[in-house]
Amino acid sequence: MTSRAEARDILRRVGQQPDEQIDLAEAALALGALEVPGAALADYRRHLADIAHDLAERVSPTLDGLEARVSWLHEVIVERHGYAGDQDTYDDLQNANLLRVIDRRRGLPVALGILYLHAARSQGWTMLGLNFPGHFLVRLEADGARAILDPFNEGQVRTAVDLRDLLKATAGSAAELEPGHYQTVSNREILLRLQNNIKLRHLSARDVPRALEVLEAMRLFAPAEASLWRETGLLEAHNGNLAAAIAALETFLELTASERHRHQVAALIQQLKNQLN
Repeated sequence: MTSRAEARDILRRVGQQPDEQIDLAEAALALGALEVPGAALADYRRHLADIAHDLAERVSPTLDGLEARVSWLHEVIVERHGYAGDQDTYDDLQNANLLRVIDRRRGLPVALGILYLHAARSQGWTMLGLNFPGHFLVRLEADGARAILDPFNEGQVRTAVDLRDLLKATAGSAAELEPGHYQTVSNREILLRLQNNIKLRHLSARDVPRALEVLEAMRLFAPAEASLWRETGLLEAHNGNLAAAIAALETFLELTASERHRHQVAALIQQLKNQLN
């Protein structure tokens, strides 16, 4: 059984690793364990190993290529293990917790995307997450060819027309595809995107203490992400925890490169200190 303290230790180690060395699935399991104290992570690790093994069994060097890899991923993740996007209860917090996603075989695009990334990378394939707004996508590469896959919709290959329609559905009818939507994201950014889903749902419910707990976990694996410290400071101030707010905002000042934000936050810190006196 994995305690919250053990899960936090895993995330602290992730926070010290270079981005390319981060094991996305392992970090996501640890994040899930914070919400499910006493979870047996060994069981979930075995499931991830099974996915990698099942994929390896299907890989044929003589048939290898982009189309074959897309098909093999679908066979293993969708057909063999039954994963799909949760169309019915999309906003359920379980959809962003990898433990519950594995239990239910349902999840958000980014949580399912982590499973696709885990599977593909277990075979040494190049797969990256994309900075697509509102709906996480992954890009698979093979022999100079590329395909954008939609983990939420059974790993379907998405064309430019599909992406334009998807963007308009999530960002509004006036939205148009831009080069930035095709930019790749780092492993840490994927984990931040996963946790942002949970944090925003807590904030929508006006549950600031739970949102602060999520931010605490995010700071463990992304301690140099200045925006996390700023948001923590603002929420702590909102909750009346002035000393904690000041400490977080002072850390933000040490990390940020934005002069505009530095001036704003420095003024806020002074206001909070005046309230303490």
